[in-house]
Amino acid sequence: MELLRIIFLTVFMFFIIVTVHEWGHYYFAKRAGILVREFAIGFGPKLFSYKKGETQFTLRLLPFGGYARMAGEDPELVDLSVGQTVALRLEGNEVRKIFLDRLDSRKNVIRGEVVEEDLIDRLQVTLNVDGETLRYPVHPQAMLVAKGKETQIAPRDRQYGSKTVAQRALSIFAGPLMNFILAFVLFALHIQMAGIPEPDPSHLEVGEVIQNMPAEDAGVRQGDIIDTVNGIKVGTDANGLIEMIKASKDKTMIWTVKRGTQTIDITLTPKAVDEQGDAKVGTSIITFYPTRSASFGETFTVAGDNMVYTTKAIFLGFKQLINQFSMDDLGGPVRTFEVTGQIAKQGIAQLTYWAAILSLYLGIFNLLPIPALDGSRLIFLAVEALRGKPIDPNREGLVHFIGFAMLFLLMIAVTYNDILRLIG
Repeated sequence: MELLRIIFLTVFMFFIIVTVHEWGHYYFAKRAGILVREFAIGFGPKLFSYKKGETQFTLRLLPFGGYARMAGEDPELVDLSVGQTVALRLEGNEVRKIFLDRLDSRKNVIRGEVVEEDLIDRLQVTLNVDGETLRYPVHPQAMLVAKGKETQIAPRDRQYGSKTVAQRALSIFAGPLMNFILAFVLFALHIQMAGIPEPDPSHLEVGEVIQNMPAEDAGVRQGDIIDTVNGIKVGTDANGLIEMIKASKDKTMIWTVKRGTQTIDITLTPKAVDEQGDAKVGTSIITFYPTRSASFGETFTVAGDNMVYTTKAIFLGFKQLINQFSMDDLGGPVRTFEVTGQIAKQGIAQLTYWAAILSLYLGIFNLLPIPALDGSRLIFLAVEALRGKPIDPNREGLVHFIGFAMLFLLMIAVTYNDILRLIG
């Protein structure tokens, strides 16, 4: 049950972070009047899908992100062409459905060959029906039907490219913006759950206990409060305890620990585990600071401080990665899920803090000027604003396609490296 709980919390955390990001794109695109064809979480085959209004909401197999597909961003998969035989279904005097296949099985329709069509500006289609040329107005939300699938037409005023630079920039920037807002909210929630540490520590506590090491063999448990070692009070001197362990290589030590209401004596013998010969017992030592409840004002100020501190740490990580690039320093979905699972074991408060960091990281990463990311798209919009006309969509699309392919290949390489590391 514990494993299932951790898996659920990990998947749920990623679902929330990605959904909030894509919801930002979706919401501001809709406000600008852009037709959003699909709101998807994940990539690859569909697991679940339903349609609400004009948008298809989809959950896909590979949890590597998501997208809000806007009309006009990509070439339409279904199109109408002159010379094609189609069937029209009218409501009143307007075309509501245009059937492209299985024409003989369609009822209450008008069949004919397309003489002229304009589903973007004039919204009309002209057919040759039994030798007679007839023109029909098309409803702005008419559907193209082919292979059992309906695709809504996208008049020019519903397409991404028809909107102002400011509207398009906001719909792109809104994704990272929602991640920043979510990160702030999660930092604030963590502060409310965990409290604010007091300035003076109260005791030393056992953190992680490593398998097949002296501490685990002797029965030391995570959360044990270390009171004395060989009869000497430890207090809050973590460095002093580490030096005592190093000085006791292959010598028996007696730890007196508090575990709940019990006081327990534990006998263990540190051993050398590295090239330097330093003795270790196989635990992390946590300096425990008592906490107090945060006031309403402190919640906001500390959450803001956490945002600033984490942002600086993220950019420092980018700098170090550029200066000394190594595949081992990169972590893909496998490593991220692994670390998230380890943090989930520590409780909801720590998982909330970690989710805030990931949300902030996702927002910052997406604003980097890398092709296929939101930052690159914003740069193209800035260039358009400066030169007064858009860059050729085909060229921009090619740049994003190459960027996406490179990111996907990097993701495969990093994931492969993570799997090898886990096996090792």
